[in-house]
Amino acid sequence: MRRDRPHTRSRVPRLLAVIAIAVLALVAVRGPEWLRRVDHPLNHQTTIAQAAAEQGVDPYLVAAVINVESGFRETVVSPAGAVGLMQVLPSTAKAVAKRVGVSGKMNVAALSEPTANIRVGTAYLAELIARYGGNVDLALAAYNAGITNADRWAVKWKPGQGALSAAVDFPETAHYVDEVLSQTEAYRSLYPDAFARTGK
Repeated sequence: MRRDRPHTRSRVPRLLAVIAIAVLALVAVRGPEWLRRVDHPLNHQTTIAQAAAEQGVDPYLVAAVINVESGFRETVVSPAGAVGLMQVLPSTAKAVAKRVGVSGKMNVAALSEPTANIRVGTAYLAELIARYGGNVDLALAAYNAGITNADRWAVKWKPGQGALSAAVDFPETAHYVDEVLSQTEAYRSLYPDAFARTGK
């Protein structure tokens, strides 16, 4: 057994080198855009486009929120009870669904269904954008950390005074806002024609 160990150790670096070469070859053949699309999947384009058009929200922003919130996993439930693609709390979903005419119970099962989740999540995002006078940064902060916290940050920060993340005292929320904004542009670059019919 002891004689085998040196051979096993010497095989690991070789195996890692082969894997690294294979990944580099794949990136060279498929291009860096392929690798970026792995980190930025896009599903449910039609539903995103329809919900975004209904609410007047940038569909690329919706796609970015979905990716940051759930990685496009439909049935994920957070420890706080947020559900589905856009990680909507059932209590929030119930109030928003009533306002936008989405029928049915807004429980875990309903919010695990992509169409209902995207419609309600996009409507909530639109409400937050409207609340903050069209300011997406503050809307995203509210989406992540709640309206009470975002209202507090809105008093301390005004557009043109640098990034909102500098005024946010929750590191997770500061990162969240920056990440969603960055991914919005990444989605726009990677999928330029995905939402062509919405005019965004």
